Amino acid sequence: MIQVCLNGRRGADASAAVPLSPEALARSAAEAVAAGATDIHVHPRTPCGQDTLSPRVVAATLTAIRAAVRVPVGVTTGAWAEPDPRRRVERVREWSVLPDHASVNWHEPGAEELAAALLERGVGVEAGLWSGTEGHRLFRRSPLASRVLRVLAEVTDTDPATATGSARLLLAEVGTAHGRPVLLHGEDGGAWPVAALAFRLGLATRIGAEDVTVLPDGRPARSNAELVTAAVRLRQTSRI
Repeated sequence: MIQVCLNGRRGADASAAVPLSPEALARSAAEAVAAGATDIHVHPRTPCGQDTLSPRVVAATLTAIRAAVRVPVGVTTGAWAEPDPRRRVERVREWSVLPDHASVNWHEPGAEELAAALLERGVGVEAGLWSGTEGHRLFRRSPLASRVLRVLAEVTDTDPATATGSARLLLAEVGTAHGRPVLLHGEDGGAWPVAALAFRLGLATRIGAEDVTVLPDGRPARSNAELVTAAVRLRQTSRI
């Protein structure tokens, strides 16, 4: 599986590939799916460009994207979108339009309660386990571990020379006892090396403007579709 991460916290000034409005996100999603993406991760944004868990903004974003594609669509629940853990859970319970899945960063305060609220509403949970955090230890002890949709193994090492080593260490720390599928991905300089490793290991991965804004050869990407096309080609050449 190749998941496309459409925007993340990047602004339009970071790359021409970053869509922001619901309409732009829908166009970008449709192009990325046509290029080979089979799942979508998006950060709903306010008109001024801030990540938000607002029911109104989440609904508008999901509705626009679903009108353009027929693949699962997930959203972030990162603490930067709502710093108060209690308020974050309240926001999820206020959603009128539900995503297919939502990422929960297990090292953030209130992750267990947030994941439980999502599961109660029938929303799949991507357990975000970041390298360099306690997320993997907390997740291994979690009674919810076997109920998540997948593990999102996120490599924060952006050095292309060391990112794959960091990825292997993270995978070892996460282990397999949870029994859930793993999506492995990196960011910035580590994005393409980690994606290649994911393909070699037969794991799902993700690519898109949230994680990287350049192609494997260093050229700026013009769109999420161009990034997905490059990932599809990488998959063809990376498998053992």
